[in-house]
This record gives sequence, structure tokens and C-alpha cells, in this order.
Amino acid sequence: MQSPTEMVSAEKALPGRDEPIVTNRNHLFFNAPFYGPVPSGLEAAYVAMGCFWGAEKAFFSVPGVVSTSVGYMGGYTMNPTYQECCSGLTGHTETVRVVFDPTIVSYEAIIRHFFEGHDPTQGMRQGADRGTQYRSAVFFSSPEQERAVREVAAQYEDRLLAAGFGKITTEISPAREYFFAEEYHQQYLVANPNGYCGIGGTGVSCPVGLGAS
Repeated sequence: MQSPTEMVSAEKALPGRDEPIVTNRNHLFFNAPFYGPVPSGLEAAYVAMGCFWGAEKAFFSVPGVVSTSVGYMGGYTMNPTYQECCSGLTGHTETVRVVFDPTIVSYEAIIRHFFEGHDPTQGMRQGADRGTQYRSAVFFSSPEQERAVREVAAQYEDRLLAAGFGKITTEISPAREYFFAEEYHQQYLVANPNGYCGIGGTGVSCPVGLGAS
């Protein structure tokens, strides 16, 4: 059997399907469309920090963030379902697409918020949630994003080590195709205020906290 913390190979991954998961309703927090491509003039950050229910909510109140969604990235299966991702046989991790206005908030600030919002030293888990689908990851979309996330990660790792934590295990990889998750997962903690949220930070701040560009 596949270990839940062992990455599946492309050869052993589930094949998936041709039809994408489609969501037609508006965002439950921002009350605007969120399915589809990123609008012109805005940018997207793709981050994974454990269960995507709480991870998505962590970005609702960040100034400059105009939309979020949850989905799957980093694996091999086309248009996967939630059950398939939970099997560990897709290679994907639960991912949040954070759409933001770069004139209000910088990508670096979004990444600092990401690192401070969870424990990026835990490998293939986050808290009690264990498996490759819960691994910490940042998927960059440009050389500028890659440079920014690597710089922030290096700075934050120094702070974590000084505080007694281990090295950062966050995967830093080029963005692959982003597959939207099922509608009932989108803004789950808005629809279910008392729902499960396994996200928690280390209490260690990045050298420069959340701020405008």
C-alpha cells in the first residue's frame, strides 16, 4: 500500500478525467465571481498550508486580497476529486489561490502571511492532518515570485531555527495546472462557521510582517 506521507509517482497516480469541476455561485465572503481565470491587473499566489478550509479563510481579511478559492495543485491527476486527493494517489496538495491587487499588497507580504499562518517545518502533514495532500507548498508563477518566496523562506527559517523549530520543509515549485475543488469546499468556513480548521502558526514572526508593497 502507498504510505500516506510518500509522494506517488506519475506512473502510479490516478488518471482523473477530462471534465473539470465547475462552480457557478459567487464567493461567500467577497460576493463576487471567483471561478475562472485571474482578472487582468490582478495577480495570484498559490499556497498550500494544510487543510484548505482554514487556509482560505486566513486570507479573507488581508488588505488587497480581492478573491480566494480552494483547489488542487502539485500532482499528476487531471481534474481530481477531493476523495482522490485524500487517497494520496494524485500527488496534489490542498491549495489556495489568493487573488490580490499588487498596487495594495505585495506578493512578498502574501508569502509572509502564508509562512506565519501555519507551521512550515512539519513535512507531509499539518498538525493532526497527515498525508501528502496536507504538505506545505508555494507554487510560483514567475521568476520574480520564485525569487521573493525563496528570500522570505530563507529569512523566516533563520527566525524559526532561533526559536527552536526545525528547517522549513515547504515545497517551492513552479505552478502547475490549478484544479478547482468542489463547490462545497469553497469558503467552507463561511458556510460552516463552526467547521473544522486545523491551521495554526508557530507564533514566530517573519522579519517584516504583512504590509503594502
